[in-house]
Amino acid sequence: MIHIGIKRKYRKYTSRIFTWSIIAILIIVYAIELFFDVNNDINKLLDFGCMNNIAVVTKLQFWRLFTAQFIHAGFFHIICNIVMIYFFGMFLEQFLGHIRYLTIYLLSGVGGNLLSFALGQDNVISCGASTAVFGLMGSVLALYFLNNDNIIAIIIGRQAFLLLICNIVVDFFMPSVDIIGHIGGTITGFLLTIILGSIFFKDAPSKIRVLFCAIFIIYLVYCLRQGMVINL
Repeated sequence: MIHIGIKRKYRKYTSRIFTWSIIAILIIVYAIELFFDVNNDINKLLDFGCMNNIAVVTKLQFWRLFTAQFIHAGFFHIICNIVMIYFFGMFLEQFLGHIRYLTIYLLSGVGGNLLSFALGQDNVISCGASTAVFGLMGSVLALYFLNNDNIIAIIIGRQAFLLLICNIVVDFFMPSVDIIGHIGGTITGFLLTIILGSIFFKDAPSKIRVLFCAIFIIYLVYCLRQGMVINL
């Protein structure tokens, strides 16, 4: 009886509807950008919804923290992110469940932009799904942290760790990359996975989840408070 129940539960989450939906939305948004020639104009990118600290503070456009993750500044930019979303999404949506996966993905995008809002440069714009992608890496690391005796978690966790380190090292040599946003996305994805748990893997004890929830709240408050101070 238990075995059958697990198999049915497994089948329920074998579809990756949100992973494919996210990829489709990113492609559609990028097609719209190309149609309106948004990529070649900073002002158009800003109007389209890119992240900019000054706009958030002076005009209270906090929605940019969310919309920036759907906009890309070039073909190579979006292709890299789509490949990473596919790679990690195929695994995570299956083992986190649809709603947890989507929540972690979207909030990691916001969380990454929040840290950039707090510590990044104020007179630049940023965009891209990479904050959310790094959140997926952080999510995989959290599953590995909690399930280091599970062969699946070990394999994917090690791959995520290597990709994370390689990407951060590369970021240091690319001044146009928002490394702070990437770190923020990783932190958010890691924390949320500990808090929300998963379907098929072992979850953290209740006390640990409460502790990480408190840490996440402190993270949000700090980023918002720090971000409201502009250093021009």
